[in-house]
Amino acid sequence: MPDTLNMLNHNTIPINTRYNNMLRRFYGIFGLISVIIMLAVISGCASTSPKNAKASKHQTAVTNTPKKLSKTNVKQLLTQQHRNWKGTPYKLGGNSKNGIDCSGFVHITFKQRLGLNLPRTTSQLSKTGIAINRKQLTVGDLVFFTTGFSKRHVGIYMGNHSFLHASTSKGVMISSMNSPYWSKHYWKSTRILVI
Repeated sequence: MPDTLNMLNHNTIPINTRYNNMLRRFYGIFGLISVIIMLAVISGCASTSPKNAKASKHQTAVTNTPKKLSKTNVKQLLTQQHRNWKGTPYKLGGNSKNGIDCSGFVHITFKQRLGLNLPRTTSQLSKTGIAINRKQLTVGDLVFFTTGFSKRHVGIYMGNHSFLHASTSKGVMISSMNSPYWSKHYWKSTRILVI
């Protein structure tokens, strides 16, 4: 009888061990998938903290624009883009009129209207071009805002303290940089176009 009990105990232990190992693998895989999904979600309009995202000495402006552009041309092209996309809802990671996020809208606008292929994420966009002072802003410059602990927002400067962007609340629109919200959350500006 004791031999039978020992055999049962001997057979039970590996089953429990296998069960525990399966659970560990499941939670390990689940955790990895969760981290990957979270990183994908925050890459759209989020970037690194302003403390860690200082302008690189190697940043340069894009000077090889495919067509001759003036401030007036750029303003007209951006105004046309606003008319075509106005009210398009915000969708994190979106790239169409069904929904678009801030960096996607900047990417598509520069590609469609200005013939330039810019990075897709706010983090990458913040490292593109030449860092400029807010007082130096001109039509076509990129403006960046801190909208949360590690969230960043990007838009395109339109002149007269206004910028074109895809807002989370009202979709594609033009907003004033002097509004209390945007003025408080202004982070930095970069120049992509040399016109």
